[in-house]
Amino acid sequence: MTALTKYTRLEATGLWRPTTEGQRKEVIVSIGKATLTISDLNEQAITHWSLAALARANPGERPAIYHPDGDPSETLELPADETEMIDAVETLRRAVARARPRPGRLRWLGMAASFAAVAAVLVFWLPGAMRDNTLRVVPQVKRVAIGDALLARMERVTGPACTDPLGTSALRRLGTRLGTPKLAVLPGLSRPALHLPGGVIALDRAVLEDYEEPDVAAGYILSEVARRANQDPLDSLLQVAGPWENFRLLTTGDLAPAVLDDYAEHLMKTPPPPADTSQLLALFETAQLRSTPFARARDITGETTLDLIEADPMLGRQTEPLLDDGTWLRLQNICGG
Repeated sequence: MTALTKYTRLEATGLWRPTTEGQRKEVIVSIGKATLTISDLNEQAITHWSLAALARANPGERPAIYHPDGDPSETLELPADETEMIDAVETLRRAVARARPRPGRLRWLGMAASFAAVAAVLVFWLPGAMRDNTLRVVPQVKRVAIGDALLARMERVTGPACTDPLGTSALRRLGTRLGTPKLAVLPGLSRPALHLPGGVIALDRAVLEDYEEPDVAAGYILSEVARRANQDPLDSLLQVAGPWENFRLLTTGDLAPAVLDDYAEHLMKTPPPPADTSQLLALFETAQLRSTPFARARDITGETTLDLIEADPMLGRQTEPLLDDGTWLRLQNICGG
């Protein structure tokens, strides 16, 4: 104990009483390593009191009266003129009190740490774990229903999906050719294409009407396929909707209509992340399609899409037309010209 060093040779006289009924006796008081030693006038030790278990009966008063903690019947009275000894004892008592473990504080610290750990689990681990579980258990039929509901909400802004019969037949042929049978064309979509839960890929009419060949539209479709391969569209929805709606979908199988409204708006306003180039080129190769027309449509200079031009999997190779001219014209008129 650091505070003890300066008091190890300190002595004082006092009055000691062994019991409440006992006679007070003049004694010599000295401070040891961890004890207060009480001796008679012949310097024969009478008793030792532990500094760690020393209590004061009259805090702040003089003479100072001390007793072993829990036994107020045995007392030691230090006269008011023994100022140095009283101050030394008080200093040591405070030092012992500071060093003593505080179960209450430790308990509160333990509770706070426990709450912090639980909060960390709820904030950082639980939402991701719950989302992963939701993605595993939500059936395809529910994904389709969610995708259809989102498409219906977008139609309120874009106008109804184009349904010219001849154009719709041509759209089905394009979807079959690319392995993406669920296609929809919207007259006023705010971006060239987007994908929805359930497998639907929506196209803006401009990707059909503004280009001379269907390879450009095919490129936008395959870009959505590449993005969909990197992140489940239902996962994207749940990340935006938040943990409560995730829990709602997991437990009831439904999402709040307002959440679907907000997410439909989010999709139309948020630029899509870039599709992985290597994945996209692999999709062009599988479909036996040129990537250059799509790259030029995105950037006529080719500066920002040079990788799609230089690595065109069909470069220098003869390819079959994606659609015949008649089918392509019908597709371009799916929204009625």
